[in-house]
Amino acid sequence: MNETLEETPAHAHRGLSGLAFSKGHGTGNDFVLIADPAGVWPVGPEQVAELCDRHRGIGGDGLIRAVPSRFLPEGRDLLAQHPDAEWFMDYRNGDGSLSEMCGNGVRVFVHFLIAQGLVRLDEGASLTVGTRGGVKVIVRSGSGYAVDMGPWEFIFPEDAAARAMDSLVSASGLEVARPALSVSMGNPHTVVALAELSELEATQLFTAPHVDPTPPNGTNVEFVVPSEPLVHDGVGTITMRVHERGAGETQSCGTGACAAAVAIRHWAGEGAPNAWNVTVPGGIVGVKFFPGPDGREHVELSGPAVIVASGTLS
Repeated sequence: MNETLEETPAHAHRGLSGLAFSKGHGTGNDFVLIADPAGVWPVGPEQVAELCDRHRGIGGDGLIRAVPSRFLPEGRDLLAQHPDAEWFMDYRNGDGSLSEMCGNGVRVFVHFLIAQGLVRLDEGASLTVGTRGGVKVIVRSGSGYAVDMGPWEFIFPEDAAARAMDSLVSASGLEVARPALSVSMGNPHTVVALAELSELEATQLFTAPHVDPTPPNGTNVEFVVPSEPLVHDGVGTITMRVHERGAGETQSCGTGACAAAVAIRHWAGEGAPNAWNVTVPGGIVGVKFFPGPDGREHVELSGPAVIVASGTLS
């Protein structure tokens, strides 16, 4: 890999020569990871796009820089209210654009901090980190990590309450536009329910689906098939594919899984469960709803995190 990069001197990653990196994933949602404890390796959008390129770079759905919160304006703002949020997840999508939050990414981020010796986190203990989607609290478990993703909300609440839908989504492979519900998990999502797994398989996500109206900052789009029966032993089960802003179709999306559970639970009506298993191409993640300390309903996302490789940029 380093030899290939050396043959392309025009690559924007040249300013990062000598920088150590790791590659990790959470249920197939993969990331380039950089530890920057001194705050001296700012990574720009062109560099991120080059590093995340799957043919000429390391490859990834995004890049995460682990940097102390005090080195970023957004991090300093969070520290004023949450002084224990020492570390900040500086996350960019694979095309270099900034993203507010990534549910799979934050689990991999914490796993990376542990692997790098930057934090110690015993099983059952929690760590508070800063993100552009606010402060997140992550608990380490025997099978991975559970993240308090914070409160959810409908992006168009009046339409959600009155019609249980707020937009129409068109995608290649679907004959007609489908009704959808837009959910914010700190970042925007548009959730479409499909009737059959065959419809889900036929949906083509090489290009971004068309969403009308589109939320102000764009949106991630989830296509979801509820299981039949929907609930087994008190747990709801759904299957999902996703097209993410700035990345295209990914193997998994943590905030998207949370948004999908929000929408399907809303459509299911009274009596729908608060615990969900969400099957994505890269595996299974868990979603739970619980009363948050701020009086609002929060969402917990749980799942594995894996570091697969480490190296140094040429």
